[in-house]
Amino acid sequence: MDDWLSRRRFLELSATTYTAGSAVSAVHHASKEGDSKQASPRLRSAGASQLRSQDSNTAPVDVRGAVYVPTRAFNRFQMWREYDPDVIERDLGYAARLNLNSIRTWLSYEYWLEDREAHGEKLEHFLETADAHGLRVLLGLFDSIGEEPTLDNLLGSDLHAGVQTYSPSTRTMRNPSLWDNPRDFILWFMRRYSDDSRLLAIELSNEPGWRPERKRFVKAMSELFTLHRGSIPLTIGSTSLTNNTDYLEWGMDVLQFHYNFAQSPSHFRRALRQAKHIQSKYEAPVWLSEWQRIRPGEGFFADLDGEARFPDYSSLARLLQTTNIGNFFWSLMLRPASELHFRHQGMVNGLFHEDGAVWSLDDARAITAMSGDSSFEGTERKEYPDWMAGLLPSRYPRSEPYPR
Repeated sequence: MDDWLSRRRFLELSATTYTAGSAVSAVHHASKEGDSKQASPRLRSAGASQLRSQDSNTAPVDVRGAVYVPTRAFNRFQMWREYDPDVIERDLGYAARLNLNSIRTWLSYEYWLEDREAHGEKLEHFLETADAHGLRVLLGLFDSIGEEPTLDNLLGSDLHAGVQTYSPSTRTMRNPSLWDNPRDFILWFMRRYSDDSRLLAIELSNEPGWRPERKRFVKAMSELFTLHRGSIPLTIGSTSLTNNTDYLEWGMDVLQFHYNFAQSPSHFRRALRQAKHIQSKYEAPVWLSEWQRIRPGEGFFADLDGEARFPDYSSLARLLQTTNIGNFFWSLMLRPASELHFRHQGMVNGLFHEDGAVWSLDDARAITAMSGDSSFEGTERKEYPDWMAGLLPSRYPRSEPYPR
């Protein structure tokens, strides 16, 4: 009975956590899952305990990070297939300029199928580079968000069509007879890196969410994933804290939630209070592993206007300063929006241009202030890069100043 009440309390605490600008209710999820499951909130690895401070059983160490995909890669397959060591070294150097200590990124299952040896060599360079810059890596294996990983989608490089892709394919996720390759991918990685101190945590998949075939696949993969756990904590990227009622039962150590677009500061503060309470009650690290800015409006796909198209990390960074919630902003590098709906309205995300200028000095200083030092100096340039000029809505000609 105590376990049942604990699970119900978790659902109540996380019921009003917001994700992508809209509330997520736990009521349907609780009734759908039924009352027979038992929560297992205890930490399962030595690595998870290492994420806590020496002064408290509940407060995690300082985790300040950014989501990273190179500027010109539309998906993870392109990131690794077209891997450029000079670009990686440059970009992770930018992260160090912000006094970050963490980076969140993903492998590419599809590129691994194409050339696992090359993927392994490139991953080693990435981890060595991150370590040299004082960055630990939250590294994901699969991703449940994006478009079907067809050859056209994986290779697409057109500004108005290049897309983020999920992995593995829908066909593979729906057919257990095709799960040998995903399992081999997990084994290949865990046998090499489950005890690698360059990693902050290992993420099985990003946002498997509510879709039955994706959730079923990730749950099945979690059995092998946790069987081969080492000292590095395990986690799953989560749209909301509510999803973690499942992920804890599957053996995860770290709870994630995403809140890219908050409708108001009060909404954001409420989500942070809930996260802190759950972190304390369940003695598990909680990370806000995707955040961007205040964006008033109704619904995730509301049309954008004016300032809503552009980065504004300072609108949330200063609120995060007062919490002990680990966090990763989306994204380190200035990139066209992943969602084509937003991209076609001219939306961009990120902080650094490829040459090291930042979109906003105020944003850069607000992010560095989370480390206790807001003295960031650099060049501000609130302009689309030339290669992204096609995103600019026609009423803002390239030669005119951008709205501020």
